[in-house]
Amino acid sequence: MNPSLKILIVDDNRDFSATIADVVRSQGWTPEVCNSPEQALSFLAKNSAEVALMLLDIEFGSESSMTGIDVLSRSIREFPAIPVIMISGKGTIEMAVQATKLGAINFIDKSTLSNDRLVNVLSSSMDRLRSAASEEDRRRIMEAQGIVGKSRAMMEVADLILLYGRTDLNVLVLGETGTGKKLVAQALHAVSRRSKHPFVTVDIPNIPRDLFQSELFGHKRGSFSGAMENKVGLFQKAHKGSLFMDEIGDMPLELQANLLLPMEQEGVRRLGSVEVEPVDIRFISATDRDLIAAMAEGTFRDQLYHRLRECEIFIPPLRERLDDVPVTVDFYVAKHNRETGDSKTVSPAAIDYLCQYHWPGNVRELASTLRVALQTLSKDELEVADVHRVIGRSMDAARSASIPVTAAQPPAPSAAQPDAATGAEPPADDRSKIEHALTRTAGNVSKAAAILGMSRETLHNRIKKNGIDVAGYRQV
Repeated sequence: MNPSLKILIVDDNRDFSATIADVVRSQGWTPEVCNSPEQALSFLAKNSAEVALMLLDIEFGSESSMTGIDVLSRSIREFPAIPVIMISGKGTIEMAVQATKLGAINFIDKSTLSNDRLVNVLSSSMDRLRSAASEEDRRRIMEAQGIVGKSRAMMEVADLILLYGRTDLNVLVLGETGTGKKLVAQALHAVSRRSKHPFVTVDIPNIPRDLFQSELFGHKRGSFSGAMENKVGLFQKAHKGSLFMDEIGDMPLELQANLLLPMEQEGVRRLGSVEVEPVDIRFISATDRDLIAAMAEGTFRDQLYHRLRECEIFIPPLRERLDDVPVTVDFYVAKHNRETGDSKTVSPAAIDYLCQYHWPGNVRELASTLRVALQTLSKDELEVADVHRVIGRSMDAARSASIPVTAAQPPAPSAAQPDAATGAEPPADDRSKIEHALTRTAGNVSKAAAILGMSRETLHNRIKKNGIDVAGYRQV
């Protein structure tokens, strides 16, 4: 274990803390002791990247208004990469259950704690840290940010969040509307060294063109008509943190050049000012647009694309990972019950029914469906009829448009499965396969790549090699 990584001990009993610290030190690890919740949160805000594990007491004296459960809740939300072991001299089963539900990896009763047992618990936990994150760990980190899934595809997304999040590289997040691109951006920020600094969102489509520079870079009083006072831009607000540019693909071409110099110089100049203000920002961007195609069409700048896409995360649509539907249902039902005090459940038949829908609106649509169904449900268990009441019209519309509502994974590249809309067998040669996929997806290269089982970059290379004009397949 890297000795620079610390085990944080949070307990108001100074003698007990010192004893634990001695045990930690005897095993070659580095202890760090905090004697109050406030001190612990302050330490984490400055040093979270150095903490490998936290031992956290539940009960604190009257000098603190916070409990260990409060610290655990904050830690899981703000520092999700740090595993937490709860310790208590007054532990109850209820406390242990609550701590586990919040995300603690273990619960130790002080009355049964010996040096040997502590060493065993710590060794086991640190062994887990030496290896790659387990599926449970990855899911815990993801769910702390509202991202739900256990499929291989979502575990790969989790791996990339952990891999890229701990760097300062700019990340481009791709995916259809409703897949959770902003949640992924927030997770990247939460596991980064910037997590204690601002996460600022730029909603690209909603910024008026004539106010673009003022909104992003700020302005000086009197710099233009209506500038009655100095304004701090979103770039300055994100200093030392992360700037999330949502729907970056919707940015007009004539505005894109405004981002290049500030990103290169790591500084911005307010409108009406000659001074450059330094900014330290990690850029995270998201879009459901095909930016490679946009570059080919001249509607997105190559230089900006390559600056924004130092790393890429693609979130697969829900219809391609329907095995995530049950766990997503559990997540949102539990959320509803916490918020309302209900104890509602979903019948197995209703879950099967939900798994048969193609979810064009992805997780956002599933969450909305459950919210409406649960809030309008007069009994305790959600049945098929209750779900159909909410999404029945959507499913009927999908069937009338010949969209397969039971489609799950796309066919493998070699699979000769008939097209759902025409019943035609897909062609065998490479060019015809690509043309067939582009026809099915109305020229959407990302979706076509998913159908063909290849990356977008590979498909773009094959499109170029075969001389295929993607624009001809797009719906006007």
